[in-house]
Amino acid sequence: MLLTDLRTISERDPAARNWLEIIFCYPGLQALMFHRLTHWLYKIGVPFIPRFISTISRFVTGIEIHPGAKIGKGVFIDHGMGVVIGETAIVGDYALIYQGVTLGGTGKEIGKRHPTLGENVVVGAGAKVLGNIQIGHNVRIGAGSVVLRDVPSDTTVVGVPGRLIRADNTDILGHGKVRDVEAEVIRALFERVKDLEKQVEQLDVGFHPSSHQAEILHNQEVKNESNLMIEEFLDGAGI
Repeated sequence: MLLTDLRTISERDPAARNWLEIIFCYPGLQALMFHRLTHWLYKIGVPFIPRFISTISRFVTGIEIHPGAKIGKGVFIDHGMGVVIGETAIVGDYALIYQGVTLGGTGKEIGKRHPTLGENVVVGAGAKVLGNIQIGHNVRIGAGSVVLRDVPSDTTVVGVPGRLIRADNTDILGHGKVRDVEAEVIRALFERVKDLEKQVEQLDVGFHPSSHQAEILHNQEVKNESNLMIEEFLDGAGI
């Protein structure tokens, strides 16, 4: 399993130049090495020691993995600072987890209370996946998303709360291709508002005498300035 982890990091991270560098300079791999030991001790019922070793691992790597969590082969925790994986969490093979990710619970439930991730899942930086939910295979979770519901395979989740985008996820590492649904909705609503304003202006021109034309033109100038301000804001936000 360690060899698989090493091979996965070497394949996925272009900054990984050799295996010696990966072993000593990648806290994600070091945290997994600690976890393999603590999870084995946890399964055979050894008290205290697994939690103590996991605490040392958190101090050394900045990654907190409960000894009870089940983590598959080829998992890559990239950078990893601030990652938290709860006791009953299950992470499938070849998952990619970035810094600041939380696979946590939503309360003080007893039993399975943390998420289950399928194979080849990508969890973006700062994402929170909470509760006893199922994340399917080949799922991409956008950075900063908060996922509280089950996610089917081969989909992308973005936003707070997380919203599904049914798309082709063959390029599982391509974060630059993730759609921003909220941004698209804001842009669509803005365009519809402008269309409605044009219709209202046409009605005003038809029903008001020419004496009111100056007032109509003034209102149009104010709207144009407002629209320009909104356009600059949306463009600056990349929407």
